[in-house]
Amino acid sequence: MDDYPLLNLFLTMLWFFLFIAWIWLLVTLLTDVFRSDDLNGWTKALWTIFILVLPLLGALIYLIVRGSSMTERMAREYQRRDDAFREYVRDAATTSNGASTPSTADELTKLARLRDEGVLSPDEFAAQKAKLLQHTTAA
Repeated sequence: MDDYPLLNLFLTMLWFFLFIAWIWLLVTLLTDVFRSDDLNGWTKALWTIFILVLPLLGALIYLIVRGSSMTERMAREYQRRDDAFREYVRDAATTSNGASTPSTADELTKLARLRDEGVLSPDEFAAQKAKLLQHTTAA
């Protein structure tokens, strides 16, 4: 351990981290090239060759030329995933016949509103409330 000082260890770790970040950047750029709808096959091939043959120059030029459209594509992808997640949550919150299952609190609120509007008498309200609470505790 005496022949490898602590500073050299930190520098080695820094270089390793930068190498991993560089690989991540190249993978991200190549993924963007292939996901891009506005490029044809030849253009995608040229960008790929440019990024792989001259990585530093290719990555910088790609970020300068296509950086803003890259951001827009990523934002659209995140929005699509968010919409899909929200749709999944909506589907999971509904029953198999498509009607949402109201909670006990929602049902009690409806009963109280009907009682306050005079549609239900206090006795009918109490009976419906007891029936609802009994059904809830039985489940």
